[in-house]
Amino acid sequence: MLMEEIKKKAKAAGIKTVPARTKKLELVRQIQTAEGNFPCFGTADGFCDQLTCCFYKDCIGKDY
Repeated sequence: MLMEEIKKKAKAAGIKTVPARTKKLELVRQIQTAEGNFPCFGTADGFCDQLTCCFYKDCIGKDY
């Protein structure tokens, strides 16, 4: 997922300000927390049971 998409998702999740230097990994974890999920993005080692997470594909594919 591109950073611009993530910023839109952050806004939709109620995260009001996103500093310009915020890293993708950090922002995604903030979104996960805001949505009531575990802030686990980037910690999967080839397996994740959070199949409904919108970041699942990026996380498992290590696209960050």
